[in-house]
Amino acid sequence: MAYIGIDVSKQKLDCLWVRDLSKSKVKTKVFPNRHQDYPGLLDWLVRQTGEDISNLHVFLEATSIYHEPLAYWLHDMGVTVYVLNPAQVRHHAKGMGVRSKTDRKDSMMLARYGIERNPKPWQPEPTEVRELKRLINRLEAVEDD
Repeated sequence: MAYIGIDVSKQKLDCLWVRDLSKSKVKTKVFPNRHQDYPGLLDWLVRQTGEDISNLHVFLEATSIYHEPLAYWLHDMGVTVYVLNPAQVRHHAKGMGVRSKTDRKDSMMLARYGIERNPKPWQPEPTEVRELKRLINRLEAVEDD
């Protein structure tokens, strides 16, 4: 199995694969946070880890709405996705003595949290529920106009 932390922002995805946690060996790469770049990210993960897609465990932080397209896409591709609570990850990092904050450290903390805490995998809402929410949001926007 391969454990990957991805720090998601509006513009980019900071990916970190934990090669060996005990020796702090990691492999990192930054990708644009655009749908057309997701296949390249997945290809990089498979090539680097040597694992099948079903053995990839990706840990993301719930950051506004920026994580959602990637989480749904990875899940649809067969990756095990975990959407983590940012406060829990931050407290875990503080407990480990990590005080500074960088994108690389954030992606490492996401992966470490996943490895050490073993959270439940994320399950997306059914397509029908997502479509209904989209329609409700559109209706509210039209009513506001």
